[in-house]
Amino acid sequence: PLQQASVVLETLAVKGRAPTTDYRRVQFGDGWILVGSCDTRNIILNRDLQSPVISSDCKVNSGTLIDPYTGKTLMFQRGPSSSALIQIDHVVALSNAWQTGAQQLTLEQRIAFANDPLELLAVDGEANQAKGDGDAATWLPANKAFRCQYVARQIAVKAKYNLWVTQAEKD
Repeated sequence: PLQQASVVLETLAVKGRAPTTDYRRVQFGDGWILVGSCDTRNIILNRDLQSPVISSDCKVNSGTLIDPYTGKTLMFQRGPSSSALIQIDHVVALSNAWQTGAQQLTLEQRIAFANDPLELLAVDGEANQAKGDGDAATWLPANKAFRCQYVARQIAVKAKYNLWVTQAEKD
């Protein structure tokens, strides 16, 4: 059964951050995995964009994103100079996950984490870059109407993968 984020939050351990020692992106896999013939990036674009146009090889070529982080409407057009304008964000940044328990997961579990649709959102590239590896205590979306959903999603991801929160995050 679905539980309120505030209830789930109370089940998460509260600890300090572990060091980033040995953290490298590759410890969460070497990129997007294939699900059938589609990679995770295109699966998320297809889920999150309105009116996606998809090629026969499962690539999303265009669509419209109502960006949850900024509230802006963005047009997506696949191409070398335009694809990065819409990025797939790891809601719980991989570095933050590493510092809050993911280093204890197996490589297979970390790859699953990095490709889990619960953990991924198509967002404005600039907002994603501004977030960096921030947690909920250091970064929240500019779009205030989305903040509760964003925090609830972080809690759900951390609960699913048995990660902890810092006291500042919990507060």
